[in-house]
Amino acid sequence: MNFLEELFDKDPFLLDGKDYYFKKKIFQLTKFHYNNSYIYKTLIDKLKFNFKDNNELEKFPYLPITLFKDLDLISAPKNKIIKTLLSSGTSGTGRSKIYLDKANSLNLVKTLKSIMKKSLGKERLPMLIVDKDPRLNTKNDFTARSAAILGFSIFGKKHTYLLNENNEIDYNLLNDFLKKYHKEKFFIFGFTSFIYENLILKIEPKKLKFNMNEAFLLHGGGWKKMEEKKISNKIFKKKLFNKLMIKNIQNYYGLIEQTGSIFLECPNCNSFITSIYSDVLVRDNNFNVVKDGTKGLIQLFSLVPSSYPGHNIITEDIGAIVEKKRECKINTKHFIVYGRSTKSEIRGCSDV
Repeated sequence: MNFLEELFDKDPFLLDGKDYYFKKKIFQLTKFHYNNSYIYKTLIDKLKFNFKDNNELEKFPYLPITLFKDLDLISAPKNKIIKTLLSSGTSGTGRSKIYLDKANSLNLVKTLKSIMKKSLGKERLPMLIVDKDPRLNTKNDFTARSAAILGFSIFGKKHTYLLNENNEIDYNLLNDFLKKYHKEKFFIFGFTSFIYENLILKIEPKKLKFNMNEAFLLHGGGWKKMEEKKISNKIFKKKLFNKLMIKNIQNYYGLIEQTGSIFLECPNCNSFITSIYSDVLVRDNNFNVVKDGTKGLIQLFSLVPSSYPGHNIITEDIGAIVEKKRECKINTKHFIVYGRSTKSEIRGCSDV
């Protein structure tokens, strides 16, 4: 099943007529997964969802994100699965398992390219990765971090890893990279906590022979550690500028359970924005949709997941849908993520 092809040539942030086709495609995906995943069908039958009704988006059945830790949710033949992704497992027990077939893998790459082309352009950029090479991982775990690195690597060339196998900054490699590319736009990528630990805390500017003024830095994930350190997005950016004069910085929000369908930070107001591939709702403790501006659990929709039923999930993150500011030129749904919920806030999800 592939109905994304028609979207790849469109501007991902021009949403004219989106409500109609998006609801239609989420309905098709829900029915597809219902017919192809026995476990998903069993869960949906318990909810007594009626496919004959002309349902609003908020009435489509969603899965708590924790179920991906407990169950093998697959909608493709097992012999067609080419890759299994694992979440980082930073909270709770167990790790989410996401099963990808060839078609889903290709679609998530195409979707990511479509979403990122405005920020990165069409040409591959010299890429500095604030991590160590995932190939050094002897456990062979394809984690959220390694998946993100490999996913975003498609936008780069001359890939250079900042850290060696001992997680130390390799200044020789870094200076060789900067010598070649510091005068042109280059791409820095990493998890938020890794950027903070290495480019803000550890790095010694006096050991750098060249500057990073022309860098475009993209980061995501890892905000739990930042919350513990009382580091906001604004403070994070200020520290990067003060330390390394990096001014072009963009955050993204995404989960391994919806790999490829990320939410970019709006450059004007710093909230996250939806695209033609995604949507978001916010629900209260009783799982009722709340009005805009009210905090609650974030529910994410994505048109990308086809080999597993991850198209409609409720997360453990707290957020709110907000009005876009007057200066924002991107006419999409805007939302803020405040952080991870407590267990008491998500009690009841397991009832599904």
